[in-house]
Amino acid sequence: PYTVAPVPVTTVAQLAVALPVPDGHADAVVFSLVLCSVPDQAAALCEAHRVLRPGGQLRFFEHVRAERPGALRWAQRLVDATCWPLVCGGCHTGRDTVAAIEAAGFTLTDLHRFRFPDTPIPLPPSPHVLGAARRG
Repeated sequence: PYTVAPVPVTTVAQLAVALPVPDGHADAVVFSLVLCSVPDQAAALCEAHRVLRPGGQLRFFEHVRAERPGALRWAQRLVDATCWPLVCGGCHTGRDTVAAIEAAGFTLTDLHRFRFPDTPIPLPPSPHVLGAARRG
């Protein structure tokens, strides 16, 4: 069952680097588990910035690079340089997506870091972020 939104909602299936939306037209852009696999993360985020109105929100749920240097970050670099992108649709486990969001001109307003799954031995794709940012 679908929930009815109290405001008009439009969804668009399109490449992240070529959204068919005029400049400053969108109130929100949502990225969910896609910024790990887009060929050009910076271009996708710049396109989101372009279509958002000033003050518009970017919402995101992504798996990301491990927060601290160490074994997990090393494992992410290893799998990203070898098998992971080939068998997982271009996915890269170790992208610093939070830094990329800020570099694209967004201001973080909410950020929650967690591991999923939260296993005793962390897996390369387990560091996640859930957050929001505003277009400046």
